[in-house]
Amino acid sequence: MSFDALSPGGLDYLPCRYGSSKILFRGPRRPLDSPYIAFFGGTTTYGKYIATPFPDLVEGALGTTCINFGCVNGGIDLYAADPYLREVANSASVTVIQVTSPRNISNRFYQVHPRRNDRFVEASALLRAIYREVDFAEFNFTNHMLQRLQLISPERFLAVVEELQAAWRARMRLTLSQMSGKTILLWASGAPPQDTALDIDHDPAFVTRAMVDDLRPMVTEVVEVVASPDAKAAGTEGMVFADMDAAAAKTMLGPQMHREVADALAKTLDQMI
Repeated sequence: MSFDALSPGGLDYLPCRYGSSKILFRGPRRPLDSPYIAFFGGTTTYGKYIATPFPDLVEGALGTTCINFGCVNGGIDLYAADPYLREVANSASVTVIQVTSPRNISNRFYQVHPRRNDRFVEASALLRAIYREVDFAEFNFTNHMLQRLQLISPERFLAVVEELQAAWRARMRLTLSQMSGKTILLWASGAPPQDTALDIDHDPAFVTRAMVDDLRPMVTEVVEVVASPDAKAAGTEGMVFADMDAAAAKTMLGPQMHREVADALAKTLDQMI
């Protein structure tokens, strides 16, 4: 069980596994023997620091079982590499796939942990050749590494971003091509997709409008939700976290945004199931 599930003042996420998957998902564990909607995604889908994340709100609105397969800091690699989760998607009435950042997927420049995708594992010879002055042994997390690379050379960093974007396009296409049922691509963020995306601190980092639009023919629907002024102003109001997690909580979408995502998804899903 993760520290997050036990930290004083925080939420108990009731971590659970499904089938042969080795990934710990947010509980309680739900049955897969009746019609259900599957939710794939990262920290927002998981609902870190959120008592009632948007998959639960959608279930309340539609009366259909909604199963949260979101993973904290999870990237599309997590779903592309797990055969059981592909079975889950193909058995679902609809699968909702949150757009997540390319930074947390393996690519030609570096590898990430297969289940904890924000963990940096190893730099390739190619990346070491581009950044000869960098000691990659000092990095444990992808975000820390990418911030350092951009600081050292914004020009060389453009090649890294282009590689991440290319890997993301390929992995998303592979994952979506293996889903035979209805799918929704979900953009849930504090800002709409941009024409260029070089800001590491933006979530999802490095995903452009063109990258999202390229996937439209491969999904049933695209739902784009941008946090309202009220949701942004609310900050961490209504979030549940320990004092030591306050800084991290400020970077995440709060309960108001989860309600806005749930409202938008419920309207679309109601026409699909």
